[in-house]
Amino acid sequence: MRIIAGTKRGHKLCDFEGMDIRPTTDRVKESMFNLIQDYVPGSRVLDLFAGSGALSFEAVSRGAKSAVCVDKDANSVAVIKKNNDNLGFDNVKIVHCEAMRFLFDTCEKFSVIFLDPPYNKGFIAPIIEKIIEREILDFGGIIVLESDFSDEHGDFSGISKIKQKKYGRSYVTVYKRG
Repeated sequence: MRIIAGTKRGHKLCDFEGMDIRPTTDRVKESMFNLIQDYVPGSRVLDLFAGSGALSFEAVSRGAKSAVCVDKDANSVAVIKKNNDNLGFDNVKIVHCEAMRFLFDTCEKFSVIFLDPPYNKGFIAPIIEKIIEREILDFGGIIVLESDFSDEHGDFSGISKIKQKKYGRSYVTVYKRG
């Protein structure tokens, strides 16, 4: 894994191994950022289920104003910290917390929210509904969801599906508020 574009282009990211780990491939990440490139510069990014932080670091490298990486797994948080130390970003906040708990507790607003939850675990609808209910997504902001083709998540009140692409078994769906 590496940073694909921006100020840290080409920098390698630390990753972890295991059967439960499903990092976003560089190909999917590049395609995802091609879909959302106009929303990233100057954005405030929230990366729920952050894993290695790759999506946040890519966004900050491409001009995002700041990023918050949230993950409940201690190993993931350690990898995110190591990656941030290697990259030297001072505008990335790392939160060791369960995603829904973060959404209950935060007062922050974000213009880009990345959701890459574990596949087929029923996280998508409750998380998106909480984001909408708490108005965590700015007006005109986007949610970028990476999901399995079999994950059911449908439509949501308050946001509109504006783009969807299939990459192998994964879908990238972009929702916009407003």
